[in-house]
Amino acid sequence: MWLYLVVLVMLYYLLRWYRERQVVSHLEDKFVFITGCDSGFGNRLARQLDQRGLRVLAACLTEQGAEQLRNQTSDRLQTVILDITKTENVTATTNWVKERVGDRGLWGLVNNAGICTPTAPNEWLTKQDFVKVLDVNLLGVIDVTLSLLSLVRKARGRVVNVSSVLGRVSLSPAGYCISKYGVEAFSDSLRRELSYFGVKVAMIEPGYFVTNMTQDEGFIGYLQALWNRASPELKELYGENFPADFLKTLSLLKPRWTQNLSLVTDCMEHALTACHPRTRYSAGWDAKFIYLPMSYLPSFLVDLIVYCYYPQPAKAL
Repeated sequence: MWLYLVVLVMLYYLLRWYRERQVVSHLEDKFVFITGCDSGFGNRLARQLDQRGLRVLAACLTEQGAEQLRNQTSDRLQTVILDITKTENVTATTNWVKERVGDRGLWGLVNNAGICTPTAPNEWLTKQDFVKVLDVNLLGVIDVTLSLLSLVRKARGRVVNVSSVLGRVSLSPAGYCISKYGVEAFSDSLRRELSYFGVKVAMIEPGYFVTNMTQDEGFIGYLQALWNRASPELKELYGENFPADFLKTLSLLKPRWTQNLSLVTDCMEHALTACHPRTRYSAGWDAKFIYLPMSYLPSFLVDLIVYCYYPQPAKAL
């Protein structure tokens, strides 16, 4: 019996390997729109797809980021300035995309733009701190997707949303996890709706990687500012050493491969170019072997792990 089970598992993975190696034809004729291309995953993916011959439409937040990207790529790649939190900017960018793709439609939409700060204990924050993250990571993704959906449907293309392993298990306080849980839910519902039209929706769930978004300087600056504005009562509860201990805990999350962004962009590329893309891609060994298994554990076990791992307030019970 065990032999039959092993054979079945081997056949399953062999079939999966074969299916996932099949590549979409005529990639050189397909347009892909990517947000957040100033740096990090978006920048690398734009260059990677340009090298594959796809027609990349790269949205950057700054003109400086757009110029640097154009200098590193072929003339096929085109850039546009986009702030995904501004609906009027999203509408104008949608019209810009329509002019370029014409009747062919948009093969790929990659919602990559995002932020991860402010990150701190929830009660240190205000409603506006949560809104800042949700506006970019969730509401901006929804706005861009709904604006470009008719073009993706016309091409029977792909929507690729960058989520996070923290959209499966909440290990970080503040708005980041909330926003990524929202991206997961939006992507799931969108995938089911669009399956009737031949559109595929994939989620990328990276572990910890070092990008401009996750630089230590950003975390330190935001955390210090939040600590400075905290009430005397909160400072007494948490203790003067808590900010340093909190940052030390975050630094322990960094695995050795954090600089290798291709672990993430290769997943994005596969989701856009494979005939049979996956629904979810876990990028990074920490995502595969730590956070993903944790998401299936009973809640009390995850709570225990977090309780033991994270720094405790000075006046904890």
